[in-house]
Amino acid sequence: MLKLKSIHHLAIICSDYEVSKHFYTEILGLRILSEIYRNDRNSYKLDLLVNGKYQIELFSFSNPPERASRPEARGLRHFAFEVDNLIESINELNINGVMTEEIRMDEFTGKKFVFFSDPDGLPIELYES
Repeated sequence: MLKLKSIHHLAIICSDYEVSKHFYTEILGLRILSEIYRNDRNSYKLDLLVNGKYQIELFSFSNPPERASRPEARGLRHFAFEVDNLIESINELNINGVMTEEIRMDEFTGKKFVFFSDPDGLPIELYES
């Protein structure tokens, strides 16, 4: 059996690099660790920090194919960020033009959570700790 320690990173391919870079850094507040332009691929790779830890890679490629990405689609369902105050986080997203779904309650833990989408429709969850 493998002895996995943690999730190292998530990789996201976006359709509009500047829009997604703005969303992840200016709206979600992730910090940039490094930004590389790869001439041979005509592609950017942006390494992002979540709470000071490297966890997300944002890629741009020319004309990436679309993929179904609603939470109930086959494949990766969504990814989630933990927050201390869900209402504050929702208000911050809404102020920045990001619409959120209705708050849901985790029936097993009693914790609140909400879904919203990145600029390409990738479902993201905020889960209140």
